Amino acid sequence: MTSTRDGPAGPLFLPLFLPADRPDRYAKAFAAGADAVILDLEDAVAPGGKDAARAALLAARDAVAAAACPVLVRVNAEGSPWQAEDLAAAAALPLAGLVLPKAESAEAVAAAGRAAGGRPVLALIESARGVAAARDIARAAARLAFGSIDLAADLGCADAREPLLAFRSETVLASRLAGRPAPLDGVTPGYRDPAPVEAEAREAATLGFGGKLLIHPAQVAPARAGFGPTAAEVAWAGRVLAAARDGRAVAVDGAMVDAPVRLRAEAILRRAGVPAQADRNSLPS
Repeated sequence: MTSTRDGPAGPLFLPLFLPADRPDRYAKAFAAGADAVILDLEDAVAPGGKDAARAALLAARDAVAAAACPVLVRVNAEGSPWQAEDLAAAAALPLAGLVLPKAESAEAVAAAGRAAGGRPVLALIESARGVAAARDIARAAARLAFGSIDLAADLGCADAREPLLAFRSETVLASRLAGRPAPLDGVTPGYRDPAPVEAEAREAATLGFGGKLLIHPAQVAPARAGFGPTAAEVAWAGRVLAAARDGRAVAVDGAMVDAPVRLRAEAILRRAGVPAQADRNSLPS
């Protein structure tokens, strides 16, 4: 969840949620191909099952330690009767990080990280107060994520592209200003049809998001496809870097190419798996 030298977005990050009270599914989730698994003590667990879910998570310490991917835990929100015990459990587990829901202040983010043994915090922006404080929160967190469903409920608007566009963009801007990796977009509730997952991932990529929260293993592949560059983008990037190999401004496809355009082309090729410093003669044409 830390920034890299790959540019504002950093590497793609697609974590998968799993209810913490389903230890029978842990192994399958760890092998699903996501970039991380978030064991959820919050929304996925009913109020009456919180203590049992936490106990199941603690009992699975060895499975968490042996997981083939990073494991995070989403605790309950600040002010809930469960957060203190959730944070204590997180401190006792071999976790890659902590997911803090309904983050509304930098102080709450910092306090949660300390209580969880210094774990890095992925802060969910999912309320009006959270959006208003997003720039401060971004400086305290390792990374931001956008909780579209909860935010829409808090604002009383539709969970749709246009009503939430400004708030998504603010989350991206806050992350950039804080020097953090690009934030993660919110979940797509449906998982049987891969098309909406891929479409929403592609839209998130155009806005500057660096990943997406997932709720089902079937969403991993379409989300990854949505964040990947299209064949046309890869071909364009190859033409740009082949033409601009000496660093001068040149024309490609009827448009001038200078340093910012070359940076965009290199970013596209990195997303496609082509090293940024690859031999220009080997790029797609």
